[in-house]
Amino acid sequence: MTIRAGIIDYEMGNLRSVQKALESVGAEADIVSDPRDLKRYSHIILPGVGAFRDAIAQLRKSGMADAFLEMVGSGRPCLGVCLGLQLLFERSFEAGEHEGLGLLKGDVVRFEAQEGLKIPHMGWNHLKIERQDPLMDGLGESPCVYFVHSYHAVAGDQADVIATSDHGSRFVAAVGRGNLRACQFHPEKSQAIGLKIYQNFMKMT
Repeated sequence: MTIRAGIIDYEMGNLRSVQKALESVGAEADIVSDPRDLKRYSHIILPGVGAFRDAIAQLRKSGMADAFLEMVGSGRPCLGVCLGLQLLFERSFEAGEHEGLGLLKGDVVRFEAQEGLKIPHMGWNHLKIERQDPLMDGLGESPCVYFVHSYHAVAGDQADVIATSDHGSRFVAAVGRGNLRACQFHPEKSQAIGLKIYQNFMKMT
């Protein structure tokens, strides 16, 4: 199989920016709107912006939820980005309670209001790398990445946490289990560090 990324299109992602970032590091990448086509790709990316409820509903309606779960089960490297990370967990409490894909244990919750704390969390933050992982290779001790979010994941299994960051308190910034990885931040908006992360992902087998 040719090394090529399939970027899932379910009308909720910043797709072209992700594609351009991948292409800038020499990767081949297509935006994929037909779930039957995902099996043609060696690497799968689940991006996302917007509300959890709308995203999970659209994923299921389009057939992409089942197709993505199949790709994760196949052992191919899969990467969630921003809302794509949150969708991997069991539940979100954004505008009610909504069931996620359940690939990782834990919930998605809103940042707790604190005096002087801006929500949404928007801008550059340093990562604390909690454990070694191929996704973080070559990033240094405290890489800086770009976030835009009001909700964050609370991991049910700390072994899944690759990196954390801080906004009022520590929160999950990157996770991984088996062939599955995800970033709460936007690699495609994180300049050289983000491009290195995409490059690292495309090297995973």
